Amino acid sequence: MTGTVRRYSRRTRWFHAGTYVTVLVLLGTGWWLVAGREGEPSPLARATGVADTTIHTYAGWALAALSALAVTVGARAARTFLAESVRVDRGDARWFVRWPAAAFTGRFPYHAGHFDPGQRAANLLLVALLATLVGTGVALTLVTGGPGFVWLARLHRWSTYLVTPLIAGHVLIASGVLPGYRGVGRAMHLGGRLRRDVARRVWPGWLARHDAADADRRERVG
Repeated sequence: MTGTVRRYSRRTRWFHAGTYVTVLVLLGTGWWLVAGREGEPSPLARATGVADTTIHTYAGWALAALSALAVTVGARAARTFLAESVRVDRGDARWFVRWPAAAFTGRFPYHAGHFDPGQRAANLLLVALLATLVGTGVALTLVTGGPGFVWLARLHRWSTYLVTPLIAGHVLIASGVLPGYRGVGRAMHLGGRLRRDVARRVWPGWLARHDAADADRRERVG
């Protein structure tokens, strides 16, 4: 058995890349505008020659388009993502209790899901907050003023406040900076293959299912 295993397909990795680039542009320009610097072009605005408000709007529409693709062209993957994110297993509470130490030691409790319990919670929060940002962003382009505009702008801003630390935490963990997560970045980048010992440490149940399915395919072919 090889020393690496592929966790995500090329299409999934490209979709993830498009999503995080778009979200980072939205957060960068959004926080620039929230800071009251609308009259001062950001580095991205200076580099592109496009106003920050325009970049933010275009990036918002791009994220809306990616979301539409996810629930149409990628409907099967979206259903799997949702099903794996809402699952609740015995031992999830223990996983959360041991997670702070395990993030540094790598001694994660066993879990059977495609995502660990922390990822499941983060997935649901991210989807809810990004959907709120997209929905309120689109609505703000259609509403010109009044109480509705004020309410939408407030909801859009608070969603930004909440999603920012969540995304920062996701980047921190996915980058593999924390010792317990070292090596996980390859699951979504650089070909999508990661070392089997990393997969066994972080996603043991998924690896067991993957190996069983792979053995079954080989048996049928053979």
